[in-house]
Amino acid sequence: MLLQGMTVIVSGVGAGLGHRIAETVVRDGGNAVLGARTEANLAKSAGEIDPDGGHTAYRATDITDEAQCDALAALALERFGRIDAVAHVAAWDSCFGGLEDADFATWQGVVDVNLLGTLRMTRACLPALKERGGSVVFIGTQSAVAAPSQVRQAAYAASKGALTSAMYSLARELGPHRIRVNTVLPGWMWGPPVQAYVQFTAHTEGMPESEVLGRLTDRMALPELATDADVSQAVAFLASARARAITGQSLLVNAGEVMR
Repeated sequence: MLLQGMTVIVSGVGAGLGHRIAETVVRDGGNAVLGARTEANLAKSAGEIDPDGGHTAYRATDITDEAQCDALAALALERFGRIDAVAHVAAWDSCFGGLEDADFATWQGVVDVNLLGTLRMTRACLPALKERGGSVVFIGTQSAVAAPSQVRQAAYAASKGALTSAMYSLARELGPHRIRVNTVLPGWMWGPPVQAYVQFTAHTEGMPESEVLGRLTDRMALPELATDADVSQAVAFLASARARAITGQSLLVNAGEVMR
């Protein structure tokens, strides 16, 4: 029970990684406070994770709105009396392309969600985290340190790279309060988005899905993709007391595709 008695806020809970992290929190003995823009998704996720509702709470939250971030933090305190960790999954990851075709207004939106929105949500939790120390876990991306050849997402990578850079400053700033700040960097992660990519590519190129998947796994040191469950385990570890001496670090969860 890695997170026994702890309360963890999870932003960006939908069908994929956010749901899996919240599920892991409850399975490992904690309370999960779920935030995302769509309340119906939150209700569905909470119902599947915790049918009795004793270890979950949720509130529709847009992390570009400071007042909504404050309200989610307040909900955690109202229901469970504490905040021990924050796992930031909420992100705008559907902006594709590079510099030449960039719409910088869209890029600004991506940065507002992925960088500033994450920092807004973190700041909303600081008063509670300072009471007993705790953990902030950012979800970054491998593409911020090694651009993939298959999909170009320059805005997403740049915004997540900026978030990882901010992590170093926050780890120094918040360390005296025993608040740890770390980043998990997933690579290709088997879950709804990558499943959709494999299905789409197989359909458009007229090949079996197994062949598309093989193109990806051929680059891995381990002969398979990491899953959203694997990433959620890394987040749970960094949120837990077992990582009490780890801060300012980035952890790649990528089956060894990129090593550094």
